[in-house]
Amino acid sequence: MTTLHVTLTDAEIRRQAAGPVRQLRDHRYPELRFRYSTADRNKGAWHVVVRGKWGKAGNYPSINAKLMQATLPAILARRSVDPAATSTTTSWTTVGDVLDWYADRMSRDRGLSAKRKASAQSALRCHLVPRLQELELASLNRASLDRLLMWPMQERFALSFVRSVYGVLAVAFRQATRLALLGVNPMTDLKYTDFVRTRIKPKPARLRGDDLPDLLQDLAKRIERAPLESMLALMMLCHGTRLGETRLARWKSLNLTTGQWFIPAPDTKTKTEHTLPLTGQACALIERYRAIQQACGYQGPFLFPGRAGGAISATLASTLFKAMAKGKWSSHDLRKVARTQWMDLGIDYLVGEMLLNHAMKDLDATYIHTTAEGMKRKALETWHAHLDQHGFKPLHSGTYAGQPLIENSAQASKNTACSASLHPSHGRRQL
Repeated sequence: MTTLHVTLTDAEIRRQAAGPVRQLRDHRYPELRFRYSTADRNKGAWHVVVRGKWGKAGNYPSINAKLMQATLPAILARRSVDPAATSTTTSWTTVGDVLDWYADRMSRDRGLSAKRKASAQSALRCHLVPRLQELELASLNRASLDRLLMWPMQERFALSFVRSVYGVLAVAFRQATRLALLGVNPMTDLKYTDFVRTRIKPKPARLRGDDLPDLLQDLAKRIERAPLESMLALMMLCHGTRLGETRLARWKSLNLTTGQWFIPAPDTKTKTEHTLPLTGQACALIERYRAIQQACGYQGPFLFPGRAGGAISATLASTLFKAMAKGKWSSHDLRKVARTQWMDLGIDYLVGEMLLNHAMKDLDATYIHTTAEGMKRKALETWHAHLDQHGFKPLHSGTYAGQPLIENSAQASKNTACSASLHPSHGRRQL
């Protein structure tokens, strides 16, 4: 093989392309090799040789001589520890290059939920790209990240939000490194607490057990004229479910005969299917709500219908909650108050975690699917009996699954609920 020692520049590579030389080297960089492509001498490849072991670093001209020489020290440092480590480098020169790649990749990732994509895209578009786009990859370190991103953000935003934005940045670099698109991850030794030492405290609950009577009384007054949002709140309060998995509920997933509510895996945060027992009170409440829907002429598949035949959107559901609660509490506070009250009622901690569908490890599957199902039902029966003492009973009218609804309740549903659409997205409603 013909090898020529030169001062490696793009101009020199183009000049030697016309001759017979196969490989170029530079005395300044003894580990570096440039080899022309046999098919097209306008192209070539960079190689790094350490202790006799070759490693391809990238292709020319996408990686030019200047970029290759700039990244060579990092490659050598990595391979001095492990000669077999990757030598790969890329044409990326700035943090913005990595973020643009990650934004495109994430937008086409079918494994991510629409909500997670929207959240990450917002972090990229509004914070990461504007602040870090021009930062050279070689200059990404604790000092530059603190100066450009972390310290300015913590002045303006909640620390929990700052941490979530940092998380998107960390995932982007980790994924690029895992796919060998980056030779070295400049964020490997960085962590959120390097920049912000203040501990992020959980948001205080804005609903307490003492608030249950007023809350249930308000929902009892509201359910006939605003059935959708009232029932959405009641299902979350009664079962401790998340807003996302509740708003997507389908009628076919509720079995009032066996008393079970099945939530499919795609609708849950943990991406694991979830089954909740339906107590007698819950079944009666659901029957009442179904009568209201039917009186309004709705025969669709969703408990909480929204636009274009689908379920109510997360944005609209949150908007309805804000109006209903007048800013005093959020949908998540319903889940919080349920969990707190379960503890006060002596419900087993593990049972409470299973009802909330929290991700858990090292649990025996047989225990979960047999003994625990009975314990979950007993826990919710205890909880709903407690709610009955604080104003829940008028909402389910004292009727249970299999019993007829009170006639005047059904008539009231027909006369009043139909005057307010069950599709809040179709127009303005009085709340």
